[in-house]
Amino acid sequence: MRKNWLGVHGAFSTVLWVVCIAAVVIGVVALLATRNTWQDFGKGALLMDSDATSGSSGGAMSTPDEAREEIRQMLEARNARRIRRGEQPVDIEEEMRKLTAPQVDPELRSEIRDLVVARNFRRTRAGKPPLDVEAEVEREIVRLVG
Repeated sequence: MRKNWLGVHGAFSTVLWVVCIAAVVIGVVALLATRNTWQDFGKGALLMDSDATSGSSGGAMSTPDEAREEIRQMLEARNARRIRRGEQPVDIEEEMRKLTAPQVDPELRSEIRDLVVARNFRRTRAGKPPLDVEAEVEREIVRLVG
């Protein structure tokens, strides 16, 4: 009886090795057969990444003019809702100025002001008239933010 058990154990290890080797061979063949599939992975028409390459206007890929137009449309829709509820509509142009104004934190504004003051110092040393510091700061902010 003991001898029979050893025979089954020996056959089990043989079968296990044959199955493992066959699985590795089948895996390698499958990998080689699907090489093109891995190169095309993620390029489907239903994926969001394909929108960026197709030229359609997505949220992150829109130009500043498109973004302003979308903001204006949302403000008009909000005004339409306010009118339906019986509320006073807001001034769209005023809201557009608030929403599209360059957002600059006080530290950046301070650094820009320091640069403008240094530029004014160089201008006066060169014999040129100094510039208005606050107007120049605003001009630089508009130039930086776009």
